[in-house]
Amino acid sequence: MLNEALAAVEALPFVAALRNARWGYALVNAGHIAGIALLFGAIVPLDLRLIGLWRSISIAALARVLVPVAVAGLMLAVVMGALLFAIRAREYAAMTLFQIKLLLVLSGIANALLLRRAVAWERGRVDTGAMPPPRLRMAGALSIAIWLSAMLCGRFVAFAD
Repeated sequence: MLNEALAAVEALPFVAALRNARWGYALVNAGHIAGIALLFGAIVPLDLRLIGLWRSISIAALARVLVPVAVAGLMLAVVMGALLFAIRAREYAAMTLFQIKLLLVLSGIANALLLRRAVAWERGRVDTGAMPPPRLRMAGALSIAIWLSAMLCGRFVAFAD
């Protein structure tokens, strides 16, 4: 049943057109990479601040600027990634590396959502100029590791022919 659904996705007219459009595929791939760059480029400075760097800059100030950029990057990467997936849906869905990548992306999103709900974050304790609490430092380090791992899996998927 899943295989038939994935085959139907691959057979959609716009997916078939994208599969055969040299420049269209290149633009979608570039959009996916741009989304990843926005996401990771926004996440790393915020995570480094959570780990304890740049304590003179408030986490709230960084978050106001960087979180919307990270969210926009994530949305762009997901939309463009879904289009890339649709081109070879059955093949990608069967790849262990692709499944790991999806789990890592979901883990990165869950980590970010849990971080935003952290009591220390909500109370602004992280903006005192002092070292952030251990939970936030761990979340920052974990975030960098998760997103780097997701990117590596994605690159391996792209070259796993």
